[in-house]
Amino acid sequence: MSSEDTPEQGPDRTPGPGAGSTPSVPEPPRADTPEGPDTPKAPGTSPQIPPVPETPAPAPQEPSGPQLTGRQRLAAGLWPPRVTRAQLIVALLLFVLGLGLAIQVRSTSDNSALRGARQEDLVRILDELDSRTKRLEDEKQRLEGQRTELETSSNQAAEARKQTLEKERQLGILAGTVAAQGPGITLTITDSKKAVEADKLLDTIQELRAAGAEAIQVNDVRVVANTYFSDADGGIEVDGRKVTAPYVFKVIGKPQDLEPALNIPGGVVQTLEKEQATATVVRSEKIVVDALRPAKRPDYARSSSR
Repeated sequence: MSSEDTPEQGPDRTPGPGAGSTPSVPEPPRADTPEGPDTPKAPGTSPQIPPVPETPAPAPQEPSGPQLTGRQRLAAGLWPPRVTRAQLIVALLLFVLGLGLAIQVRSTSDNSALRGARQEDLVRILDELDSRTKRLEDEKQRLEGQRTELETSSNQAAEARKQTLEKERQLGILAGTVAAQGPGITLTITDSKKAVEADKLLDTIQELRAAGAEAIQVNDVRVVANTYFSDADGGIEVDGRKVTAPYVFKVIGKPQDLEPALNIPGGVVQTLEKEQATATVVRSEKIVVDALRPAKRPDYARSSSR
């Protein structure tokens, strides 16, 4: 049969039974093949198993945010704080306990200088306290004696006039309007570093007054009840008058009381030594305080006695 006599077969045609050929029976589709039951198979060919696609390995996941260090993670865990009621109660109790301990330490630290003092220093402090007590007792007895004299004297007017003059002299010494002399000490403070400030000199005056000083003079300025100290350039001002180092204190009083008061542990001498200054105390049987202050008449105050 020639090629012209062969019937054309398209993709959708199959040779019929009248052509003398045996029809091929299609094999049932395999479950693992991509073809379905309606997919035609070529005659005489066996189905091929498609290769199993390889599953790609999962790629490593990138971190969604920046990596945190250990310190940053610790800070993130501590802040913002997650405070519970129990923690608040514990914090309050610890605060109260710490406050009580601080108050206790502060109250006991005031006596720390005396706790660490030597036996001879403690004896000297006790002697100073005894001297102050005796001085107050003597003043009390003197005032009681004056009252008795006024009550029993036959010439009360003359006795009152005598006591008035004595009182005027004493008040003049305290006010700085008259000169005074008597036993006492001379305190010289050398300040080469210019580290001594006004408050240190004021503490010295207070310590001397507590020890029984009756008249005090700093350089050429008389110290009275209303005297004030202030810092100035290159020195210290006393009642507005500038004084420079060395500061010389002329003090009238009982030397046996004045000198130990300055040398007690933690007193004036030790405080000035911490400021790199030098304090020298010299006793004397005659100290002259001759710096005077003008007597001022009050403008408004008048005596209430009639």
